[in-house]
Amino acid sequence: MFNRLKEDIAVVFERDPAARGAWEVITCYPGFHAMLFHRFAHWLWNAELKWLGRLVSHLSRWLTGIEIHPGAQIGRRFFIDHGMGVVIGETAEIGDDCTLYHGVTLGGTSWNKGKRHPTLGNGVVVGAGAKILGPITVGDGARIGSNAVVVKEVPPGATAIGIPARIVEAQDAAQNGRFAAYAVVRDLNDPMAKAVHDLIDHCVETDKRIELVLAELKRLGGKIDEQEAPKLDANHLNKMVD
Repeated sequence: MFNRLKEDIAVVFERDPAARGAWEVITCYPGFHAMLFHRFAHWLWNAELKWLGRLVSHLSRWLTGIEIHPGAQIGRRFFIDHGMGVVIGETAEIGDDCTLYHGVTLGGTSWNKGKRHPTLGNGVVVGAGAKILGPITVGDGARIGSNAVVVKEVPPGATAIGIPARIVEAQDAAQNGRFAAYAVVRDLNDPMAKAVHDLIDHCVETDKRIELVLAELKRLGGKIDEQEAPKLDANHLNKMVD
């Protein structure tokens, strides 16, 4: 038990540079407190003392602002940073070395009994305000961006952002696979934004070609409608997309 406590305290130092000492972690970190309560509540739940488990969970929610159902299965070195507003449902499963930020929901999309909450693999990072809904799996090492709403499977190592969440290509040599605060890396190649940029570039190039064609027709004596089409401000559109 003491080894597990030491492990939990070490995780805080590893993932939160604001932590200054073990006593501060033990007394002032709601994520640490929530896990202590959850282990006891989970033990009661598995011992068929379900009402007591729910009561301990309720007290934990009141004290920490973090709601973890006693039936949820959570692995080792789990860290909740800040914590307020985190909700973890009954059939949620969380692997080792996962990190959740404030406002995260691991929720269900059905009123039916049985598996209805997400499964997170090992080393998953979920950014602030993200919602992962339904009995889906988020693969090992995946990152969920802040405020994303995830309703489909996320492959291992992938990064998902947006509403509804979509997989984006994340390239950041400086991170080199290490923990990324708030599930953010410096270069997120969003396929939707890239497609819009490509479309804007195509429109600009097409406008240039049309102007050349009209100029040549006018030179050859063709009758050209002098009314100008509205100009496309590519720079302004690109800034809006970014």
